[in-house]
Amino acid sequence: MKSVAIIGAGIAGLTAAFYLKRKGIPVTVYEASSRVGGVIQSLRQDGWLAEFGPNTILETSPKIAQLVRDAGLQSRRLDPDPKAEARYVVRYRRPIEMPGSPLGFFTTGLFTWKAKLAVLREPFVPRRRDGKEESIAEFVQRRLNQEFLDHAIDALVAGVYAGDPYKLSVRQAFPKLAQLEARYGSLIKGQVFGAGERKRSGEVAKDRAPKFSFDEGLQVLPDTLAAQLGDAVRLSTAVSKLTQTTDGWRVSGSSGEAEHRAVIFCGTAPKLAELKIEGGAGSPLPAGRPETSGGAHGVTRPTNEKDFTAFAEIRYPPVASVVLGFRRDRVTHPCEGFGMLIPKIEGFKILGTIFSSSLFPNRAPAGHLTLTSYLGGERYPDLALLPPAELVELTCADLRVLLGVQGAPAFQHCVLYPRAIPQYNVGYGRYRELMNDIENQAPGLFLAGHYRDGVSLGDTIVSGCNVAERAGKFLIAR
Repeated sequence: MKSVAIIGAGIAGLTAAFYLKRKGIPVTVYEASSRVGGVIQSLRQDGWLAEFGPNTILETSPKIAQLVRDAGLQSRRLDPDPKAEARYVVRYRRPIEMPGSPLGFFTTGLFTWKAKLAVLREPFVPRRRDGKEESIAEFVQRRLNQEFLDHAIDALVAGVYAGDPYKLSVRQAFPKLAQLEARYGSLIKGQVFGAGERKRSGEVAKDRAPKFSFDEGLQVLPDTLAAQLGDAVRLSTAVSKLTQTTDGWRVSGSSGEAEHRAVIFCGTAPKLAELKIEGGAGSPLPAGRPETSGGAHGVTRPTNEKDFTAFAEIRYPPVASVVLGFRRDRVTHPCEGFGMLIPKIEGFKILGTIFSSSLFPNRAPAGHLTLTSYLGGERYPDLALLPPAELVELTCADLRVLLGVQGAPAFQHCVLYPRAIPQYNVGYGRYRELMNDIENQAPGLFLAGHYRDGVSLGDTIVSGCNVAERAGKFLIAR
């Protein structure tokens, strides 16, 4: 029977394995760590529910809702409280609600009239035609103005990528923005005239997509998928080497060797760089790095081992998640909404805060609330590496000013992600081209996950769905 090896039991790998198994294709999921879910972590403790990675799933594609139904989780799905739609951006050192309509935009105190006039001017700004790859900062400065960059886009980039708008590529990190300009010549025109096309495709823009979670947090999804996969998931089983054979692939690692017809890599880019990948006799894999033997002159000889160390260059800044619980009467701000994003120009240490217990029920004991904040990223990478006590102290200091928090937290928990989110910086396209070359020249090897198909949880689920379809078609064709 044709089987598939899946490396990585994050949400992309589990989704791919789940759908391949539904097609009747045997799978083995190799996970180096002792748990499934990757960056998804939910903790239930003493009436608190803490999320350390993502807090919600954005339903940007019909495939996401389909996975929930197929996994039998529809009854456990939680939609957010309707009162929690408000989003805040910090300006003048206080959270200001983002406008939800054109009229609201022109009456908000979040932007000056200079910024508002820039929006009216945007449809008349010529599109870029020289093909230069722009950073997000360059794109926003050209189409809007510096104020939008400093007080809105910088905060958005920190919330999505924990990234730097002066480094991130608009074409790679926010491709739909680049496509709107290329097709319609304007972001505003694209939003208006592209609505019909988006409706026909079933896709929803991230800023309008429904959000959801589960009764016991997002960990419910990977745990459920893993339970349905059963013994096919092998934890604490690292893969160190792939060898292309005449019939497929040999997977080697801490549990020995196994033969598979195809392999799907759903780990991280740094782990892909560490993976040894060899081609057998007559392999079409691209030539690897030369290998130098000892001796006075260092004789260079070819090797069949392929060099994918370029993926180690992909930047993954560290991010710390700090979940704090407070008595409701110790917080001045109502905290009714999704949360707040914080531009660097405002001078705070945290990147943003999610009002977790306002989004979904049973995230905090009665009379309390839960706030999830993030530190580090490209803005202040060293802060993420501080001891938990210092992270809590820094977070409380900022929340004291921004939300009127008083006293010590009743609950606290910190988690460090040393390599949190891949940065789709200017030039990232060369890594995607290399991924395409690898798949084209190594039949049966597939690459999927947040380093390739988008960093949001929804993007990663869709990536897992799509790679399962591609791998299934490959096996049928063979």
